[in-house]
Amino acid sequence: MLGLLLSTRPECTSLLDPSNLNLFFSLFILAGILISYLPQHHRIISRGTSEGISPVFLLLGVTSGTCASANILILSRGVLACCGKGIGRFNCFAASLGVVQVGTQWSCFGVILLLFLVYPPRDIIPAPATSRFAIPKTQSALTVAVLSVAHLVVVALLTFYFSLLSPPASYPARSDTSVPSQLTAWANFLGIQSTVLASLQYLPQLYTTWTLKHVGSLSIPMMCIQTPGSFIWAISLASRQGTKWSSWITFVVTGVLQGVLLVMCIIWELKDRKERRRMVGSGNGAAVEDERRPLLANETS
Repeated sequence: MLGLLLSTRPECTSLLDPSNLNLFFSLFILAGILISYLPQHHRIISRGTSEGISPVFLLLGVTSGTCASANILILSRGVLACCGKGIGRFNCFAASLGVVQVGTQWSCFGVILLLFLVYPPRDIIPAPATSRFAIPKTQSALTVAVLSVAHLVVVALLTFYFSLLSPPASYPARSDTSVPSQLTAWANFLGIQSTVLASLQYLPQLYTTWTLKHVGSLSIPMMCIQTPGSFIWAISLASRQGTKWSSWITFVVTGVLQGVLLVMCIIWELKDRKERRRMVGSGNGAAVEDERRPLLANETS
């Protein structure tokens, strides 16, 4: 440890003794992020449709994640720069967990968008009389994917541009100036943009779920894990070195709104189960199941 301390740049010595408690929670949250999305991925694949998931919800979620990932990557660049200045692999891993968490969450949400493309909602457009097949509404899925990629490219290009105008990363941040660099200002703008997009993200999904009056392909187990996890994650990010309020406020907002969606989904699921039990008791149990079963495009000919 003494040798490592002597070989480390002075500005990086505070990273040589990471908090064991924060490290534990960071790893716990990282595992929770990965596990929480598995029920949602499995539900879409098992049902063969992403029915009940709003494309606008996906668009806002992916673009919000893009902004959040760019934000924490920029604000943590000084910390990450210490990885090449002798702090050791373990300390580098501990210091970069915040970036890994946000990037993992963004990637897992992106998988939902990918599944939305592979298993689009089976809302069938009536086919012309001369056609043998109905046409599923896949245009919205493709539009969301194109807009998400375009947003990613714009954010990446602007981040690269502002990084050229800003001084090299250092940790801890310089305290001899009251004017933030252009890159830091851009990072704060990305954080605000992420929060706004995340706040708006759940509004179309709440509307979609309320209109459908059933859960569809949304995963209640995923929301049960992520709703309290959002607040734990926000606390963990707030306690990390190199992050600011713009890095964690997004997850507080999404935690609140996802909690509202969770309550709504539980209410509709309980009503659905009650209806199914009633229909089964009357001998019409298959009718309710048929209403929820996705339509296949090649079933109409």
